[in-house]
Amino acid sequence: MSMIGEYVRVTAAELNRAIRDPDWALDHVEEVQDSEESEPAPAGARHFSTYKAWDLLRFLLGRAEAPVDVIHGEESFAEGHDWGYGPPRYLRPDRVRFAAQTLRALSYERLIAGVDPDDLTRAEVYPLGWDEPGALEWGRPWYDGLTRFFEAAAAADEAMLIWLD
Repeated sequence: MSMIGEYVRVTAAELNRAIRDPDWALDHVEEVQDSEESEPAPAGARHFSTYKAWDLLRFLLGRAEAPVDVIHGEESFAEGHDWGYGPPRYLRPDRVRFAAQTLRALSYERLIAGVDPDDLTRAEVYPLGWDEPGALEWGRPWYDGLTRFFEAAAAADEAMLIWLD
């Protein structure tokens, strides 16, 4: 079974409803995911997945001391509701804007500078297999897509629901 990083953009009103009614939130997320099966470009999407690259991005952003947790979110809700690997979390619109600025300022080249694949293996970064040629480059499209996704959410003054599935 794979662990996949998942994101859904929500309005401030939808975030408030999600916090009050976690069952509605899960239904809403599933509707958004089902409506975007064709995977629109990240900037236009309501849903985005970092696939299995979530832990690589967590490692790289942590190493860069990113000041916002775009991988796991920062605030809990839906305690007791398991969305795959635990309950979901969220970022409020102001934190989404800050996250978008942070991601934009941290190029992928900067994130991987000085990183040795052995560092990832020693840290047991999921999904392992970092000894393959070009392993660090594997995360680039996920990071670029995540950056565009957050920038679009920030421009629309939206919040973000975040979870591992």
